[in-house]
Amino acid sequence: MANRLDALPMPVFGRERFAALRDRLLTNPRFVTWAGAFPLTRFVARKRAGALFDLCAGFVYSQVLFACVKLGAFDVLRHEPLSVEDFASRVRLPLEGGERLLQAAKALGLVEQRGRGRFGLGPLGAAMVANPGIAAMVEHHAHLYTDLADPVALLRGDSDRTALAGYWPYAAADQPSALPDDQVAEYSRLMSLSLPLVAEEVLDGYGMRRHRCLLDVGGGEGAFVEAAGTRNPHLRLMLFDLPAVAERARARLSGSALADRLEVAGGDFLTDPLPKGADIVSLIRVILDHDDANALRILKAARAALPPGGVLLLAEPLAETAGSEAVAAYFAFYLRAMGRGRPRSFDQLKTLLTDAGFDNIRLTGGRRVLRTGIVTASPQS
Repeated sequence: MANRLDALPMPVFGRERFAALRDRLLTNPRFVTWAGAFPLTRFVARKRAGALFDLCAGFVYSQVLFACVKLGAFDVLRHEPLSVEDFASRVRLPLEGGERLLQAAKALGLVEQRGRGRFGLGPLGAAMVANPGIAAMVEHHAHLYTDLADPVALLRGDSDRTALAGYWPYAAADQPSALPDDQVAEYSRLMSLSLPLVAEEVLDGYGMRRHRCLLDVGGGEGAFVEAAGTRNPHLRLMLFDLPAVAERARARLSGSALADRLEVAGGDFLTDPLPKGADIVSLIRVILDHDDANALRILKAARAALPPGGVLLLAEPLAETAGSEAVAAYFAFYLRAMGRGRPRSFDQLKTLLTDAGFDNIRLTGGRRVLRTGIVTASPQS
């Protein structure tokens, strides 16, 4: 044993020993009681107790938000504060139910109490009104909540078909390119509503002035190419997605100011070559939906579509990112319910990109609530 310990680098051994000591103390009831009463440790002890309670109550918090979205509570309160009676009437709840919802939403910062017993939007409720894409994401979580009713069964893979996989039909389809419009419409609408916030974050982190043509792969109904084209009037635009989705993008943008600069192509990026002609290819929230083999296939297709000196722009939530650890926890379970994919760290993405033929791989962290990781890479010469 002594020889094994001596072989460990001292910093590693020191961290392991400290962690073991910490674990012994934090699992000792007498120490926990002392720490909660001692003035120098009381704040930390109470903060950790509060964090543990939030973990226990987190599902209830999410259901309060879901109820507010489902009932249209934020739209009801956006114009003027309301009494409990008026609020309950407008969202079609009994008085007692309306009061409970307002008190719970108040505790979470979604609403706030105003004068004379009225309630108005809180800071988080106002943010929900300003970003309709977040409300759309909350609504579709009804499918995720169904799958999380038994998280252990989900992790074991006991179910052949999850509710969330049904929401994203391409995740389990043998031929995604054959999906009809009625099977892609719901998730395409969600992506169109939620993507503008991500698009602004990505375009703030990476400017496209030096590029002449953008190809957005998995571009949905065109929210990202629309944002990029609006910011960069010189930029030609290309979009590639499943045929039914591409047709929705073509119809949505056909009458826009971007129509003359936009080319839309349909296909399956796992089997079909990507269109050429762009000097920047974007993959926005695409790679995390796939296992390593398919992720590598997509990256190689992007590499083949790019000219020398071109740029790959990849944006998605990253695992093991300081300050965004909870995002990785969310996507670990979300993607398990969806049926494929996983959040990756920058180092894991870097390995995939290198294997696909890219170098000069760089990371820029997003600055907004979605904490999007923005990765750029260039084809190896």
